[in-house]
Amino acid sequence: MKTNLSNLMNIVVEEERKFSSYSYSLKEYVYNTSTQELDGTINIIEDYKDDFEKDFEDYKKTQERITKIKSIIYQKNNTFKLPDGRTIQEALVDNTNLRKMKNLYNYLITQKNVKKRVTEVNNSYFECKTINFDIDKIREEYEILEKKIQVTDFEISKLNSIEFEIEL
Repeated sequence: MKTNLSNLMNIVVEEERKFSSYSYSLKEYVYNTSTQELDGTINIIEDYKDDFEKDFEDYKKTQERITKIKSIIYQKNNTFKLPDGRTIQEALVDNTNLRKMKNLYNYLITQKNVKKRVTEVNNSYFECKTINFDIDKIREEYEILEKKIQVTDFEISKLNSIEFEIEL
């Protein structure tokens, strides 16, 4: 089968949805329902044995398929390289950390100097809090981070579309 990483990720999402659905139906098929008359006669009302066995086999096969596909994705993520030499996996980890940094930078650039009047019994004064860093420098670094993340995301998306042959 000829595919790419983007397609495999979509397949995994669909398989995980099925996996969850099987899990739900298996919980519904756990019990059979019957009535037993006082004379010992048993009347089966709901028999889910076959449904349970079928869904349980499908459940296990789906889990194996998910594992196989994810292992291919992880292997390719550790094989395909960006132009700068990083693997997709390294770039994903870098971008995760850069996004965390970007969130902090965003917080920092929204901060303002604060001047608050404090009144005590016999005294009044202003409590002043002044920012102790260069907001413009942080803003510039924020923009650099943003561009770096975008470039890496674009390079990853190009690699995700490379076709390769696999057996599923």
